[in-house]
Amino acid sequence: MAWNKKRKLFGKNAYYSISKKLRREGKSSEEFELMLNGLSLEDVIALKLELATRPFGGKAFGIPIWYSMREIAQDAVLKMALSTTRSKKEAARFLGLIPQDFRKLMKKYKTESFFEEKD
Repeated sequence: MAWNKKRKLFGKNAYYSISKKLRREGKSSEEFELMLNGLSLEDVIALKLELATRPFGGKAFGIPIWYSMREIAQDAVLKMALSTTRSKKEAARFLGLIPQDFRKLMKKYKTESFFEEKD
């Protein structure tokens, strides 16, 4: 018997989708996502950093990239967990976090406001 994915039928997380949010803002498209899917995570991060520093001649003056990577990765994984689960409780379990730590991270990274629609 094949495994069937549960559909998101309830909970606020049903409206959290990074892909849909970026498409609404015109920052992504189906074609872009297909191309991006062909790259490894390491390639995507390296490319993004290269593009971000290109206007400055490849330098990122004053930005401690190495020491910021942990927080950047945690923010990204938190957003992904919310967009792929049906509830915050399920997202916390997915990440292996206790609810108190999950709430602290949500507040620290302002994750819910990322998914809110801006007029």
